[in-house]
Amino acid sequence: MMRSSALSLAMGYVALGLAALVLFAAPLWYAWQVTIQEGRTEYLQIDAQRLTEVYRREGADALKSFIDTRVGMQIAGERILLLTDASLHPLAGNLEAWPAAVPATPGNYKVNLGLRDRGIQEALVHVTNLGRYNLLVGRDNGLFKPLQTRFWYGLSAAVAVLCIAGLFVGIITRRALMARVHSIRQTVSAIIHGDLKHRLPTHVNDDELNTLSRTINGMLDQIELLVHGVRNVSNSIAHDLRTPLAELRSRLEELSLIRPSTEQTYAEIDGAVADVDRVIRIFDALLRLAEIDAGMRRSGFVSLDVSDLAANAVEFYEPAAELKHIDLTFRSLGPLRVSGDPVLLAQALSNLIDNALKYAPQPGSIEVAVEKSAGGAEISVSDHGPGIDEAEKIKVVQRFYRGDASRGTPGVGLGLSLVQAVAKLHGSSLELKDNGPGLRAVLTLTIDESGTSLRDAPPPEPAAAAAVAPSTLALP
Repeated sequence: MMRSSALSLAMGYVALGLAALVLFAAPLWYAWQVTIQEGRTEYLQIDAQRLTEVYRREGADALKSFIDTRVGMQIAGERILLLTDASLHPLAGNLEAWPAAVPATPGNYKVNLGLRDRGIQEALVHVTNLGRYNLLVGRDNGLFKPLQTRFWYGLSAAVAVLCIAGLFVGIITRRALMARVHSIRQTVSAIIHGDLKHRLPTHVNDDELNTLSRTINGMLDQIELLVHGVRNVSNSIAHDLRTPLAELRSRLEELSLIRPSTEQTYAEIDGAVADVDRVIRIFDALLRLAEIDAGMRRSGFVSLDVSDLAANAVEFYEPAAELKHIDLTFRSLGPLRVSGDPVLLAQALSNLIDNALKYAPQPGSIEVAVEKSAGGAEISVSDHGPGIDEAEKIKVVQRFYRGDASRGTPGVGLGLSLVQAVAKLHGSSLELKDNGPGLRAVLTLTIDESGTSLRDAPPPEPAAAAAVAPSTLALP
């Protein structure tokens, strides 16, 4: 129990409170002592001065009478008065003899005196020399001891209350924390045993543990999404590899059984090579996506003109667009430099144009535009095809997902996944908007204000446009 962090924290606060109490009481006690001491001394000096004035005006007999009268009227022990001759023989007052511990030299002294009916008490005395007489005026310090005792009692009570309250609060806090920790332990145990849908309980009050629970729940949501994503990807890979591998096996088995002519044999071999290439493209696409997700391609970031890169991509796809009777146009207001990986950006733009060519009506039109917006450099590919339903816009960027409109087209559903991964690598995201009718895919990049980065890349050569060929970069 004593090792509890809540209890240790409570004890720490108690120790801090005690230190603050000591720091408050110490100067208060010092001020009390100084004030009382100075007040006592001042009172003694006033009494001595008053008695001295009586002596000077009326003489020694009048002073004796005055002192006897004062001693008879006052409360016992209220004042200590003693008048002696030069040999310290008592003449008047409430002391039987001159105290041995008090010299006859004028000044203030703190001594223990034997008082009538009160025993030995600590007293502060003031000695005054009146020529042939000595005057001692004092006050009993014990008069203030009850007040001092109350001060110490109050301080001790404050310490006791602080300790008890700290211990009580520590125990209550520990129990509350242990209840929250127990619920967290149960949730984590359930997740360890495979129940990924289990979440930490949260409350209305937004305290530190509740904020931590919300953060952990967000992390668990992402972990569940990733686990399901890996599971779906594994299932999709198995499904999509099954077809080309089955076709490959069928071709080879047919060649082995029927032993066709040489020409037919080579045709089947070409088909088998195509099936193998399809499998290799799937694995290459997955490797590229994994490399992008890991952020390994950030080393290839340079300063580049995104307008020039988009123009080269459009120029490359123009022949394919003409064959489909699609008008592929490019619009830009001029050079616009961004910081990014030119190969990945060309690959992402290639996938967007390739998707637009698949779904654009024939005849039809596709527009590739590079514009400067409030968010940065905006690259958009717009077509007038069937578009994507709102419910599917989130799903189409998932790996191997293929909507109903894409069932009859070639591919395995990795194209938009790569575009989304490239956008994420560049600190952006892929936005799929309605084009009324059709789809407008928008990729926003951060503008390179300086125009340079770690290394400045020259504008891509026209020959580099071949790097965005569907057979090499556009994912299936």
